Parts: sequence; C-alpha cells; structure tokens
Amino acid sequence: MVRQLARGMGSFFKECGCSRPTRCAHPYTIRFRDALGRQREEAGYGTQDDAIDRLTQIYAEKKKTAPSVAEARRELGQQTVADYAKQWRPRQRRMTEYSTGWHVDSSINVHIVPRLGSRKLNSVTPIVVERFLDELEADGVGRGNQVNIFRTLKAILRDAYGKGAMADDPLKGVQEPEYVRQKVVIPPLAYVKKALTAAGEYLALEIVMMVGCGLRNGEARAVNINNVVADDIYRVHEQIHSNTHKPAKLKHRKAGEFREVPLPRSVREAMERFEEKHGTTQDGYLLRGPSGYYTEPMERRRVQKLFKELPAADGVGMYSFRHYFASNALGNGIPITDVAEWMGHKSIEETYRTYRHLMPGSIAKAARILDAGLWEAA
Repeated sequence: MVRQLARGMGSFFKECGCSRPTRCAHPYTIRFRDALGRQREEAGYGTQDDAIDRLTQIYAEKKKTAPSVAEARRELGQQTVADYAKQWRPRQRRMTEYSTGWHVDSSINVHIVPRLGSRKLNSVTPIVVERFLDELEADGVGRGNQVNIFRTLKAILRDAYGKGAMADDPLKGVQEPEYVRQKVVIPPLAYVKKALTAAGEYLALEIVMMVGCGLRNGEARAVNINNVVADDIYRVHEQIHSNTHKPAKLKHRKAGEFREVPLPRSVREAMERFEEKHGTTQDGYLLRGPSGYYTEPMERRRVQKLFKELPAADGVGMYSFRHYFASNALGNGIPITDVAEWMGHKSIEETYRTYRHLMPGSIAKAARILDAGLWEAA
C-alpha cells in the first residue's frame, strides 16, 4: 500500500504484504529524490508520522538548496574519477615533488585511474571501493602499498563527497587494508663485518653510515663531510631521492629541517679515510657518480653483487643494516625515545611497533624490580 504526499515530497509504504499493513508492526519505508535527483529509499520508520516527518525534513532541505547549487552538484557527480583526481591533485599544496607527492601521483596514475578512472563520481559506492581493494589484492599489490593507495583514493572521494558529488559517503563501512609489518631481521655483527669486507668502497661507506648512524639508504647515499658538525655529531638534512636521483628533503620532514645523530669515532674515521683517498665534490659529498650524485641504481647494482657473494641469510637485505643500528642502541640501554629521534621516525609509535621485540626481557626485568620493591616496603 502506497500513500502519496504532495508532489515532490516522495512517498512512504510497507513491503510486508500484510492484509492490513497500516495496523501491522512492520516498519515503513520512504522513497524520495535527493538533491542530486537520484531516487532513494530509507527504511525503519515505525509509524506514518515518523515517515512523514522525515520526508518533510528532506523536502525542506531540498527547498533550501538553490537550483544553481543543485545543478552544480549534479554536474560534479557526472565527472569521472580521473577528471576529478586531475583537478584535486594541484590543490594538495602540502605535498612536495620529492616525497608524499610522488607517491600520491603513483597511486593515482598506476592504480586508481586504470581501475576507476572512467567511472562517474556519483556511481562510486562502498561496494565499488571494496571491489577496487579486492583487485589490488588479486594483482599482488603489497599491503603497505595498498594502504597508501587507499588513503589517496579516500582523500579524493571524501573531497568530492564534501562538495556534493555523491549523496552518500562512498567510503561508509569500508575498512582500510591491514598492513602487517614484516619481521625485522637483524644481522649479527659477524655478518656486518663480512659485508663490509665484501662490499666495494662506495657500498661499504653507505653500510657504515647505516649501521653506525642509523641512516636510511637515501640519507647514506648523501653522506657529506660538511655534515660533521662536531667530533661525535652528524647532521642529517637531505637524501639522494630514489626516483629523481637528486638531493631532496628528508622523509617526514619539511624542506630545511634536519636531525642530529651520534657519530661514532669508527664511522668518522671511515669517512676521513674515504675523503683522503677519493676526495669530495665541491659541496662535500663523498659518494658520487656520473650525474654528480651516488644514485639508487648505482647502489642497487652493488647490493645485488654483494648479496651474491655473501653467505645466504634469510631475510637480510640492505635495510637490515639500519635495523642493526637500532638493535645495537637498544641492546646497550639507550632509550627508545632517543633511538626514534635519531632514526627520523614519524612518531615514537613507529619505533615501538618495529623494535619493541628487541627488548624481550624488559617485562620480566620490571617484574623482578617491582617485586623487590614490594618486599622492601613490607
């Protein structure tokens, strides 16, 4: 049974099939057209008055919306995801070419546009987004990359939704992919020494900066004698970017920001020996190549050669040398807050998630200390 209201307000009805639906306990459903002109339904209204009140509210909201605004929203909803992403990207002024911006562009151009680019915004629903994530999984896209891609898509769709391109939140109920961090593999000191012996001079210096100062690969590629600001302090303020092959700002930092890390004597002496033998560029860079900088492809060739020559070790890679720094620091009682700062993590939570397991005895040790304190108090 359907009872029509004033023209344009919609209708309410029951779908129960009861012989006397106005007196049965089944809820009412309302049907109406939203501000974008799409027919919609909402269920769960216990009485006719509840249904009519809701339809009246929707109708009043539509009347308040200027026809020009409603038309603009309809036109926006007809845009494709690709067109909207192209307009959205330049407005993200906090992103930079060398860091977040490059990853966002990759997410858009490599994953979002090929899969969703031709779809109109007003046709994107939570089911569409779920299928998009299923495709990423089926195509073997890593979970960490899935998270970044989803966050980019989420930012684009939420922006469009906020401007009225969709009547419903296209991400409602969609869960972000779960990134399960791979187990951190810490090479023993003997392995580190073998790697330094087997590596060529360029790669050996990079490894030294990673195990001794906790630098990331790109930061180690930018090792610079001018960054030694004291006998025991090294200032990290740039990296050689893996894609542009040029100096760029640090990860998680604004341009011009830096961090200072401990400079062990052995590391400083390794830098000095390299400088004495090979010299530096005019700007003080120790490692360099044909373009003037020691780039990721140059590093990759040397790394591949190194791990072919070294004894096999499950899970050990170039980043393991940075993990060794964290293990060495934490194992010698250096506070994890200091380690987080020196390694340039975005937050202390990242350091805890990654390296908490390197302190397996901390809880047991704390229990013994607390127990001793309790007996003394007694």
